[in-house]
Amino acid sequence: MDYNPSKIEKKWQQIWSDKKSFEPSSDLTKPKKYILSMFPYPSGRIHMGHVRNYTISDAIARHHRNNGFNVLHPIGWDSFGMPAENAAIKHKLHPKKWTYENIDYMRSELAGLGLSFSKEREFATSDPLYTKFEQEFIIKMFEEGLLYEKNQNVNWCPHDLTVLANEQVEEDKCWRCGTTIVQKEMPGYYIKITKYAQELLDDLKTLEKGWPKQVLTMQENWIGRSEGLEFSLALSDKSQQKLGKKFESYSVFTTRPDTIYGVTYTALAPEHEIVKYLVEHKLLSDEKIEAITNMQNVSERDRGTGDKEGVSLEIEVIHPLTGKMIPVWVANFVLAGYGGGAVMAVPSHDQRDYEFATKYNLPMLEVISSENSNLAKEAYVDEGLLVNSGEFDGLKNSKAKKAIIHHFESNDLGKKVINYKLRDWGISRQRYWGAPIPLIHCKNCGIVPEKLENLPITLPDDVEITGEGNPLETHPTWKQCTCPKCGSEATRETDTMDTFVQSSWYFLRYCTPNAQNSPFDGNDAAYWMGVDQYIGGIEHAILHLLYARFFTKALRDLGYIEIDEPFNNLLTQGMVLKDGAKMSKSKGNTVDPDELIQKYGADTARLFILFAAPPVKELEWNDSAVEGAFKYIKKLTDRAKNVTPTNKLVTIDHSTLDKQEKLARAKVYEALKKSNEVYQGSFAFNTVIAATMEALNALSDQKHPDVWSEGYYVLLNILEPIIPHVCWELSDTLFACENFKEITILEEVFEVDSIVLAITINGKKREEIEVSKSLDKEAILEAAKNVSGKWLEGKVLIKEIYVPNKLVNLVVK
Repeated sequence: MDYNPSKIEKKWQQIWSDKKSFEPSSDLTKPKKYILSMFPYPSGRIHMGHVRNYTISDAIARHHRNNGFNVLHPIGWDSFGMPAENAAIKHKLHPKKWTYENIDYMRSELAGLGLSFSKEREFATSDPLYTKFEQEFIIKMFEEGLLYEKNQNVNWCPHDLTVLANEQVEEDKCWRCGTTIVQKEMPGYYIKITKYAQELLDDLKTLEKGWPKQVLTMQENWIGRSEGLEFSLALSDKSQQKLGKKFESYSVFTTRPDTIYGVTYTALAPEHEIVKYLVEHKLLSDEKIEAITNMQNVSERDRGTGDKEGVSLEIEVIHPLTGKMIPVWVANFVLAGYGGGAVMAVPSHDQRDYEFATKYNLPMLEVISSENSNLAKEAYVDEGLLVNSGEFDGLKNSKAKKAIIHHFESNDLGKKVINYKLRDWGISRQRYWGAPIPLIHCKNCGIVPEKLENLPITLPDDVEITGEGNPLETHPTWKQCTCPKCGSEATRETDTMDTFVQSSWYFLRYCTPNAQNSPFDGNDAAYWMGVDQYIGGIEHAILHLLYARFFTKALRDLGYIEIDEPFNNLLTQGMVLKDGAKMSKSKGNTVDPDELIQKYGADTARLFILFAAPPVKELEWNDSAVEGAFKYIKKLTDRAKNVTPTNKLVTIDHSTLDKQEKLARAKVYEALKKSNEVYQGSFAFNTVIAATMEALNALSDQKHPDVWSEGYYVLLNILEPIIPHVCWELSDTLFACENFKEITILEEVFEVDSIVLAITINGKKREEIEVSKSLDKEAILEAAKNVSGKWLEGKVLIKEIYVPNKLVNLVVK
């Protein structure tokens, strides 16, 4: 038959849609597989990254479906967020209209790839019903103390007029518009993810078999658990006087109590309350105040990568053990949210402190001695013996840590504590196109949650998006309401939620997407969760995956589910590159999936994507390889003419076949074996495709009609997850699609009649010989000598060695 991709792809996509071929069964007793790719933002057009992501998940879903599993393979839309507002300003469109029109277009694009998504479970996170249950979660968290309001310095974009997470700040600029960000103190709502810090850390161990080690390490570092000593540094009398008696001391945290005698200065974060007091009351020079203000306007992340800067605060604290006076500085490398925003500095044994002390000519004191120490060059940070450390002199510093903590605790000077780098999750965003935070401000009652029966709190449609401020704040009526508690006039919260909230539980909604009175059915969630295979980019390794893990644990504790982790297995696919760089419009190196499909068909696009590189590796675009994929499908289609149609797998007497026929069968079942192995976790689809190519070539080298029929019966089963349209077309014609089920591997085809042996003369390979597997040792040695005549001429044969199934070694002189 001629290969016409446009015709057969539209045909089968319509058949699959009409028959609802990819809707999971409601029978919750069947073995299941939940296969999920991270859902897309409806930006308007799909790109090759989407094609790769969803082709990978589709291949996995189709394979398990063919092997008898009840498969949930859903799609949805992560549809809230700032890009819709930016588009609204640019195109004079309402964000809602822009978003849902994009969803319609992208849905048709994805359908054109033949993806086996469940259509009945599709939703967008901006749908009112989704918002309703999300707001319910937020209210439950608020009632349980998991959500709270506080003032905090945040990254503020003066252009977009919204708060940015640290990860949204790139080189001191907004990731969206490029405006230089400033630090601004303002109230906001925070989810207490830190309450789960230890559990999030501990449960990484349960994911070691299914998640990439790189991702686990990134999450472990982000949580950042550290054990150490927390103690107070008392301000000198003179310093207390300068600070108007408002402060007596401040707390510091250190993971190196063994170096405490080496403290020669201490540093505060630019946001520390003492620093603020000094600035606000102008107790420092104008030059110093300006330097501190500049520090405050740099995001914490960028401070950590920039040059170390500091200012002396002209106050002192008292060393808790020696009683010596220690100068107090403000330093840009001290983080306000970690360890109380204050550090003790030991320049002799901490490289950061060393560089700062060197820059500002601050003193250093060695307290760990080692012959490897060279303080004239750098800080000494390794093991050694304590010196200049009072009663602890002579101790190994590793033992001194415990001894000094014990000394502090015994004398009520401090205590051992555990700290985390992880911060509580700020979810407030000053924008329109997001899920409203369902809280109300009442003058009498304070912050009050909305009644559940009044949910969802939806966005007003009659707004104008100008890019200035929050339209919910300026809307004439939307925020006016009555207090659910006392009935008096009140005001709605006008902040909307961080869009990471929506993506932190969407996988649960897929379990029962049409539930009207609950976010999902408990039985459905118990059956489908956790996700058996999650697929997405490595760029989501920290935030999205961490927030989703947290949300799962929080919803468990709120009584919604019983699982601890959402994703059993994780695959992080590599980027699609062209000309060595990530595809982007600005670089002019994009490939339009629509044009590719129009020219070659979806199956060619899918085959190339899965054959060009293993999923976890970067994929370099190659036009000739696309052409090669198209030619392979044409070859597969053309040689189907050799197949005799049958509704079942033919039975073949393997012993009656000749060598080429046996080889063809072996290659076919090698491909099937490879396919089964690959879907167990490596997902190296390229090796499966290569195996089918070898099998097709082997089939072409023989003429047995039953071997052809068996070969295509198996090969079309293997290839269906990869190039489904042509496989359904051929299988429908040849096998009534009866081959789309689990196929048993016939081990008999791997049995060989002959073996190839290397012949070595004095250990050097000289010849090869193929002999019957039934030959005995003597016959094999005789045959080896017969083919090695020229190497034996004029030589004396000393020894004959046969290594079964491998080689014959003849020793001569």
